[in-house]
Amino acid sequence: MMNRTFVLLERISALLRSEQRREAGSAGLEPVHLQALGYLARANRFSDTPQSVGEYLGLSKGNMSQRLLWLERSGYLQRTKDEWDGRVVHLGLTGRGLKAVAEFSPPALWVEAGGEDENLAAELEKVLHRLLGRGGYRGFGQCRTCRHHQKRAGGGHCGLLKVDLEPDQIDKLCREHEMEEEAERIRTPDR
Repeated sequence: MMNRTFVLLERISALLRSEQRREAGSAGLEPVHLQALGYLARANRFSDTPQSVGEYLGLSKGNMSQRLLWLERSGYLQRTKDEWDGRVVHLGLTGRGLKAVAEFSPPALWVEAGGEDENLAAELEKVLHRLLGRGGYRGFGQCRTCRHHQKRAGGGHCGLLKVDLEPDQIDKLCREHEMEEEAERIRTPDR
């Protein structure tokens, strides 16, 4: 017999992807486009690269590259070179990209069904962290919840990357995120 929670999450995910496809299809967007735009809307300056988007979505470099190129050509995002390292490219949402995220993510069906529930979100977050840890995936959490985050006046500081963080960066997603319990688990794996 299948795990009931897994079956429910799988069905909910399928319905939401279908709804996103239906709603955003008129704009030529696929669910994966919305996932990429949604991620970039929440990513910090260390995590807004093509590689990070691919890692977050679990897509190959080639697959992600083509989808990002389409989003750029369609006016949803723009590329800029890093001011310190010209080899690094940052992705930012244009006004059209921000509008698409606001309009299609989450789908109206989710909002109408009352899908936002703090207790459910907290439980799912716990499951997500366990899945990430056991699967060896990056956490992509908010800087303020990272074990490397140091509070400072006017923002914060990343102890891992040794850089100051602007206040608007602290609540964004970072590919280098590591929760304290994740770090402890890595140091002392399950026996």
